[in-house]
Amino acid sequence: MHHFLKETDFTLDEAQDVFKMTQAFKADRLNCPASLNMQSWGLLFYKSSTRTRVSFEVGINELGGFPIVLNAQNTQIGRGESVADSAKVLSRYLHGLVIRTFDHAIIEGFTANATMPIVNGLTDFNHPCQLYSDLFTLLERYSPEAVDLASLRGKKVAFLGDTACNMANSWIISAAYFGMEIALAGPEGYAPGKELDNALETDGLSRNYHWTTDAAEAVRDADVVYTDVWVSMGDEDEAEARLKEMAPYQVSADLMQAAKSDAYFMHCLPAHAGKEVSQAILDSSQSIIFDQAENRLHAQKAILAKLATMNKA
Repeated sequence: MHHFLKETDFTLDEAQDVFKMTQAFKADRLNCPASLNMQSWGLLFYKSSTRTRVSFEVGINELGGFPIVLNAQNTQIGRGESVADSAKVLSRYLHGLVIRTFDHAIIEGFTANATMPIVNGLTDFNHPCQLYSDLFTLLERYSPEAVDLASLRGKKVAFLGDTACNMANSWIISAAYFGMEIALAGPEGYAPGKELDNALETDGLSRNYHWTTDAAEAVRDADVVYTDVWVSMGDEDEAEARLKEMAPYQVSADLMQAAKSDAYFMHCLPAHAGKEVSQAILDSSQSIIFDQAENRLHAQKAILAKLATMNKA
């Protein structure tokens, strides 16, 4: 059974296939193969969502499947049913399950007990579907005809702010896997953690990232400047302290000047103007945030279609 829990769950050749499918699905959205024909896929949410829910629900429909949205608090999971039992029961009904949750161990528990493919719609550790959407958004620009992964090699990504968050982890893993450079800048105490280093080691990837407290140093000569919210779901009690500590890492027009002149600004959204990024940058020609958001639909359709093919073989 093939699952998609982390960025490296597809080989490089399989990932290239996913990006080619993404390109084809985007070019002719409503005439894609019915890869999930008559299949029922669950969307299990422990965390609230806009982009993840809508893009997966629409995408499953467009692939010929039937999405079933489940809120963890409105199921027996919310009343204490174990992950193992839930995975076994849902596997009797569904053909696949997308999960958006907190602890990464929850999604690993589902995978260990399910007899259907599991897709990571986000955990506190990583966000691989967003990352594949981001990579495709760059491939559209660096190699628009072929969307060739080779065009990413050597590109530098600068990640600012909360550099121990799930998106930072996803970018570090992906940079190592796809041959990119990455530099991260954030306050003391927010450096990538041991869990991230363990994940790199498990996948046989080098610890290739550079971390600093100097925002300008990280951004210097970057091809992409990326940031995320400073206060994620579950961190609300730390909001005041986080906002104060991370204020120097706002992506502003002045900071963007340290990057390459043709650098792109990226954010997985929702964005908070005046906090992690200025409104001027959000509105600038360098910002490609809404292409990222749209590409969630196309990339996730390709991920599901690829899994359907792999699990049928």
